[in-house]
Amino acid sequence: MTTKHVISVSGGKDSTALLLEALSRCPPESVIPIFCDTGNEHVSTYAYLDYLEQALDIKIVRLKADFSEEIAAKRRFIARDVRTARKDGQRVRWTNKAKRRALEALKPTGNPFVDLCLWKGRFPSRLAQFCTQELKRNVAVLFQMDLIDQGYSVISWQGVRRDESVNRRKARKFERIGPRLRAFRPLVDWTAQQCFERHRVAGILPNPLYRQGMSRVGCLPCIHCGKAAIREIAARFPDEIERIAKMERLVSRASKRGFSTFFHKWTHAPGERRLDIFAMENVQAIVEWSRTRRGGRQLDLLSPNPEMCASAYGLCE
Repeated sequence: MTTKHVISVSGGKDSTALLLEALSRCPPESVIPIFCDTGNEHVSTYAYLDYLEQALDIKIVRLKADFSEEIAAKRRFIARDVRTARKDGQRVRWTNKAKRRALEALKPTGNPFVDLCLWKGRFPSRLAQFCTQELKRNVAVLFQMDLIDQGYSVISWQGVRRDESVNRRKARKFERIGPRLRAFRPLVDWTAQQCFERHRVAGILPNPLYRQGMSRVGCLPCIHCGKAAIREIAARFPDEIERIAKMERLVSRASKRGFSTFFHKWTHAPGERRLDIFAMENVQAIVEWSRTRRGGRQLDLLSPNPEMCASAYGLCE
């Protein structure tokens, strides 16, 4: 039975090192690199994937989630919804005004991340991190299951390192997921520097975003970005902040509450009005907050210079 090695490529250091390992260990015709496009990637990452294809003489299969059916179902639900009153007197469900606002906004855009948020009526958060599952995991699994249906056995190569987070400390190197489907994580004991060294040995440049202050490559910005990362992104890629601001306005119209913010930093006081919360938590306000020192009051004058290299991994030495 023929085996296909499916390599999850994100354009980051780990997945590129993973791809290089797979190409050196497996017959070229058995290797299938895939990229799950979230729609929230930086243009440099798309360009980097093109570079990898040319430098390694490979084809990376681009995959995208489609939420057209989910959005259509939500439109039907909202249109048919009847506003009712609870026993405590508070009204629930959708008001007619909210219905009109949401139905106008709820239309597929073709961007997976935007459409996912429109369907959910909110952005993902630490407590509701549905983005990874819906935009990456489910898409990759469906692709692999299709290969299995075609009669192949599949080994899913995953660029997981145990030193990345506490949740990954117990990651297994090999794991049987299901019939004819196994996971292989050859980098579990590697460090970030070893991944960059694998690039160097193969003569492959790392994603240029690493030289521009980004410690991680993937969604840019990621909903989990910390204060320093947000400040770096705002200084180096102001167009990305404006893109998120437009996204916030669109998703807010599709939200039952009438507002939704990309970041969840809780810079507001408890009990604030919803509109006040949005004013303090929208992406522009969070960027201003990121420019302050600890405590969020005094401006930090040591802002990054967009012309300078700011690699967290010493790549500019």
